Amino acid sequence: MLIARLEQAGLSYGTRIIFEQLSLSLNDGEKIGLIGQNGTGKSSLLKVLAGVEGLNKGERILRKGVKVAYLPQEFNGEDQTSALEEVLKGKPEIQALEQALEKIEAELAKPENAADMQHFGELLERQAELLEKHEEIGGPRLLNEARGFLEQLGLPADMHQYPVSLLSGGQRKMVGLARCLVSQPDLLLLDEPDNHLDLEGKARLEEVIQDFPGALILISHDRYLLDDTIEEIAELENGVLTLYQGNYSSYTVQRELTLLKQQQDYVSQQKEIKQLEEAITRFKLWASIVVNERHIKQARNKQRQIDRMDKIERPVLERRKIGLKFKSAERGGQKVLEARHLAKAFDDNLVLLDVDFTLRRGERVGLVGKNGTGKSVLFRLLLGLQEATEGEIWVGPSIRLGYYSQQHETLDQSITPLQLIRNLRPLRENEAISVLGRFLFTFRQAQEPISKLSGGEKSRLQLASLMLSGVNCLLLDEPTNHLDITSTEVLEEALNNFDGTMLTISHDRYFLDRSCSRILELEEGMVLDYPGGYSYYTEQKRKIIQPSITAKR
Repeated sequence: MLIARLEQAGLSYGTRIIFEQLSLSLNDGEKIGLIGQNGTGKSSLLKVLAGVEGLNKGERILRKGVKVAYLPQEFNGEDQTSALEEVLKGKPEIQALEQALEKIEAELAKPENAADMQHFGELLERQAELLEKHEEIGGPRLLNEARGFLEQLGLPADMHQYPVSLLSGGQRKMVGLARCLVSQPDLLLLDEPDNHLDLEGKARLEEVIQDFPGALILISHDRYLLDDTIEEIAELENGVLTLYQGNYSSYTVQRELTLLKQQQDYVSQQKEIKQLEEAITRFKLWASIVVNERHIKQARNKQRQIDRMDKIERPVLERRKIGLKFKSAERGGQKVLEARHLAKAFDDNLVLLDVDFTLRRGERVGLVGKNGTGKSVLFRLLLGLQEATEGEIWVGPSIRLGYYSQQHETLDQSITPLQLIRNLRPLRENEAISVLGRFLFTFRQAQEPISKLSGGEKSRLQLASLMLSGVNCLLLDEPTNHLDITSTEVLEEALNNFDGTMLTISHDRYFLDRSCSRILELEEGMVLDYPGGYSYYTEQKRKIIQPSITAKR
């Protein structure tokens, strides 16, 4: 049954048109993945469906009584509110009832009201009505439900009273999702809920999405998440929404076939139009030589044929992509980098206990582990940005390290992208602009401070810097964060063609599978080595975990 729809929806910001004449119908229980390149308007579309933003034209229609819950891309909550209190806000009607009940209890406790039997009776009657309503809408169960959702999403009971401001980005996102779920929505709108989550957090998120009984629209760049949870893909491109049945892998095949068919139909129609135009030219020529009404009529008929055609648009077979290609660098020795029994402590907090591994030339290695295990700390030690408490790091004499920071710390926020590129290479201005153009920067963006760029734009700029730096060993900390799927696929291809060595921290399972042939897992301060890709690593983990579960039973 239809739950919500957009009819001929149009949205614009000033002169910039996001979409116009966009239509979408949503049915009960549908799970849709909303994809498209950064800046195409996916978040804006979700805000329109949530009622957070209004349309310039067209209509947003909801079935009567439908409850919508929306999780924005960045969820912060209120700083001093506890995680549990933030989740309870998902049911404001229950909170309002409880406040009303508290007021009645206060009134009942006053001696003057106890002396007035009629008024006292009216208060008791009103209290009974509110208690019945409270029971009816699930008030007594709300606290347990809120706690249950928080624990299901990975926030343990001892953190439920933590202020939201003390939680990590991923934890805040899960508090926001728990708040959405506790409201029992019919339609759940999620804008990149997997951002900042580690692999374990993503697995929990998958379970929640799979178990959610209502309709759902999910924006995500995680191709595994889209494959495992979604039944339909909606692609937003150039203001047009196209639907594909099936998950992300199915979409990629369908889209390729659709574009090829459109290309064939376009070529065929253009050929027909050309033949008709040639016929019109001939008839007009004959009519000019010998005045003949029949020739004029035939020319008009041919023109009508062209005018009545449903014109097929020329398909864009190749989307505009970033032009990333790592250049060949100095090869260096067979042994590139070695961590020798590294330990790192901050005051009494021991983060790394005994980290020991070697990177060899040409290896593609993924570093995984739960959030907070010290992966980024290990990177800073390898780069010499921090000193180890114990142990040592050896880097090959001809090895040049290149660092990609997930927080974009390598970028000087006060300069422009143009200045950054020209600081890296002695290029003329037009040459530097051309380099930035390959990474989808406009002339205006090239001349604005880096601080004004979005997260995705800063990520592309870091990749451009690494490309120009000529390094032969890449240390990448969450390189796919903020990148859309198209840009991530370009990065994967560039890394596969890179003749140097790579060590990457990532929670993007698809990226790890395509780009890494060895996995290092950081656990309890030490590194476990899995000589294979991400799928091999997960298979080995299952073999380790399954017997221990069986033994406990």
